[in-house]
Amino acid sequence: MERRSFLKKAAVGASVGAVAAPALAQALPTINWRLASSFPKNLDAIYGTADVFSKRVAALTGGKFNIRVFAANEIVPPQQVLDAVQAGTVEMGQSASYYYVGKDPTFAFDCCMPFGLTSRQQSAWFEQGGGKELLREFFKGYGIINFMGGNTGTQMGGWFRKEIKTVADLKGLKMRIAGLAGRVMSSLGVVTQQLPAADIYPSLEKGTIDAAEWVGPYDDEKLGIYKVAPYYYAPGWWEPGPQLSFYIGLKEWDKLPKEYQAAVEAASYEAHTYMQAAYDAKNPAALARLIKNGAKLKFFSKEIMDAGNKAATAMMEEEAAKNPKFKKIYEPWKHFRQEQNTWASVAEASMQNYLIGANRK
Repeated sequence: MERRSFLKKAAVGASVGAVAAPALAQALPTINWRLASSFPKNLDAIYGTADVFSKRVAALTGGKFNIRVFAANEIVPPQQVLDAVQAGTVEMGQSASYYYVGKDPTFAFDCCMPFGLTSRQQSAWFEQGGGKELLREFFKGYGIINFMGGNTGTQMGGWFRKEIKTVADLKGLKMRIAGLAGRVMSSLGVVTQQLPAADIYPSLEKGTIDAAEWVGPYDDEKLGIYKVAPYYYAPGWWEPGPQLSFYIGLKEWDKLPKEYQAAVEAASYEAHTYMQAAYDAKNPAALARLIKNGAKLKFFSKEIMDAGNKAATAMMEEEAAKNPKFKKIYEPWKHFRQEQNTWASVAEASMQNYLIGANRK
């Protein structure tokens, strides 16, 4: 008798549970957002990361939270994404925070600093080194919450019409480069300009500019720059580990159910991993094709690297002395960078350097 009573109660409990779970899902609202990207669709590793994010959020919420991705210029120009999110024109954005150093150089910490953190180090700093807390406090002043949204890894140093061997060779050089990197290059005598991707090739061809940096082999190959500026330099010391970001307006974020917020957090991590993996997988073959088609791979001399490093340090110290927001992040960031480089020299770098030498053909 007791056994039959127990089974009856268990059956009733199971039935209630089966009804309760769908009822809970049905109780969550259907939400449709727009995400404005700073990037065109042909930058498929970067723009594609926003698609990965959007699809994952939809999957995690049973198709009830949908985020439609718009490429650069479909809603706003590339460097107005942060403003659009801040103003509530769109609920969300995908961008590179160093685009906004004109507002405050502190934004660059959310992306990269010249001679700063590598991709792995940037992720470690953001997630485990206090970076997320510091940056979110800063972004809160703009009514935005930021999330990791990918990393390209160390970028290339750009395309040059002639060889650059010494710091003297940089004097008067007209180069497409912007942001804090532009400030550093300017201090070395470079005449810096900011041009959209579509203008890089014709400007180099006509001699309007002498050099241009873009991203790396996989993306650079699409522009065909090697035909007019064959000298391809490495490394892009101004972008050792540029992190891309997703922005959400705080007012919209606060409206989301906790389940949807959790979906956004999880999807951002997946998208972050996706972008780095995409570039690591695609850059080697792209570089080989570029060299086969005439690109001349070169490396910046130690003289140029040392001069760039000195100028970058001076620029950051000067900014920290006059900008309290910058200094608040710079001081712990600088300490974290030192510790990371000390550790990297012990195992990571020594292992990588050995493998590079041992497997060189």
